[in-house]
Amino acid sequence: MTVDLAMIPLHDTIPARHAPMAVWGLIGANALVFALELGLSADALAALFDMFAAVPARLAGDAPPIWTLVTCMFLHGGWLHLLGNLWMLWIFGDNVEDRMGPGRFVAFYLLCGLLASASEVAAHPAASESVLGASGAIAGVMGAYLAMFPRGRIVMLVPLLFWPLYVTVSAFSFLLYWFVLQVLSGSLDAGTGGVAYAAHAGGFIAGLLLHRAFLRDE
Repeated sequence: MTVDLAMIPLHDTIPARHAPMAVWGLIGANALVFALELGLSADALAALFDMFAAVPARLAGDAPPIWTLVTCMFLHGGWLHLLGNLWMLWIFGDNVEDRMGPGRFVAFYLLCGLLASASEVAAHPAASESVLGASGAIAGVMGAYLAMFPRGRIVMLVPLLFWPLYVTVSAFSFLLYWFVLQVLSGSLDAGTGGVAYAAHAGGFIAGLLLHRAFLRDE
């Protein structure tokens, strides 16, 4: 998940009605796996990524390691990668979990992550670079948030040299801008490593289209 450092989302203005237990659990799981990564040698970390990250060329071939479509979303390539993802999950996840409940939210999150990984494989089936990170699943949460809370407000930090500027924008405009940015960036991406734009776009669309099936009766 990339965060535009020229405009950083801080929080939304919709209070959660319940403690976001599933969001906390997913943040904890991702942080725990990353802590394990930090304790590995460079060779061991490479072996971990080789086994559990999604590699499009392998998944598009014979006997694909299907499990990597799920395991890849709990791996991260560095501190900024991890913190950027979990920050976006923290901002948008609590309200979506409110409407779904913890169990359904986790199922929705994992499904969006799986479909996001599959989107990256479909977009770049010959790519041999590892695809990893929670950003596709979190993009699904963002897509659901757009559908359910389009009139929500997002407080943004705009750094102006040493003078921070705070602005509030609609959730609809911020999330639509983010999605369009992923699509445009992905159209210029040859699938040679870096940001998995197709996974972001695929996860977002999955969340936008599938969220209703996970809403609990109220």
